Amino acid sequence: MMLVVLGNTEVSTIPGISVAGATPELTKLTPPADAEYLFHEKPKIIDVIPVTPEGHPTPAIITKAAKELADFPIIIVRGGTYLAPLVPYVHISDVVGRDFRKEKALPEAREIIEKARLFGEQLNKLGLKEVVIGESTPGGTTTAQAILWALGYEAKTSSAAPNNPQNLKAQVIEEGFKRAGINKGDLANEPLSALEEFGDPMMATVIGISQEFKGEVVLAGGTQMLSISALLKALGEDLGRFMIATTKWVANDESSTFKETAKGIGIAYYYAELDFSRSRFKGLQDYERGYVKEGVGAGGAVWLAVKKGFTVEDVAKKVDELYERLMEL
Repeated sequence: MMLVVLGNTEVSTIPGISVAGATPELTKLTPPADAEYLFHEKPKIIDVIPVTPEGHPTPAIITKAAKELADFPIIIVRGGTYLAPLVPYVHISDVVGRDFRKEKALPEAREIIEKARLFGEQLNKLGLKEVVIGESTPGGTTTAQAILWALGYEAKTSSAAPNNPQNLKAQVIEEGFKRAGINKGDLANEPLSALEEFGDPMMATVIGISQEFKGEVVLAGGTQMLSISALLKALGEDLGRFMIATTKWVANDESSTFKETAKGIGIAYYYAELDFSRSRFKGLQDYERGYVKEGVGAGGAVWLAVKKGFTVEDVAKKVDELYERLMEL
């Protein structure tokens, strides 16, 4: 089974931080639109597919392709968003993460975790051996980097843009640290405080589900899942039953420290060797040039498709078909 946890943070509306939407304001709609696209030909909440400012399609197209091939079940989980998706979903919270430069990002973190644990408890009763958990959270790589820094990791998170705005991320995080009166590593032994100060509702939701579900957990995402792994480890969780599934575009991103940080945390990872260089569409070819990279559980969805006997080439071909269908709408 695959879960896709939706989250919003005000951080995504800081100009230049996120390209998970055509404009900073439209990033508020990206999570529910991503969820809707997984089940329909296009989103319901907005009349267009979520794209970067340059028009590159949401990574939900990869997840949808894998889902159509392998036919695995997907459950949408609302961790905390501005708007609910217009598809069936599990409601955990409608709390949106705040701009941590100005105030605590998520004072409700513990409450969200407890609600998510209740859902994880029910998942146990289904007899599942493994759950794959993806996410859609614009601005989430910045909240992730803030968490990693607060816990003491010298990490650089990835970006959906080819030019990773690391200087801007660092400036935003340093403003948040100044507001909270901390330095790097000060919250290494206080993971829940780090989550309250700098996190987002997606993180809290995934943590709660992961803590209560007793089987194997595949954290489907990029550097955001590193921050969740670091939080789980700091909370005393054995990472032996956890793995991150991402894409080669994240794993090989030279502007981030994915592999080094994963090693520092002690979390195993898989990355899908998707290749869009031969795609008929420039919007997909540009994934090879550093655009988009990961999201909506793309790497984890490919992992599930491969386990069902499909190849990454099968998934890439299906993505091309879906993109053609989009062009015809």
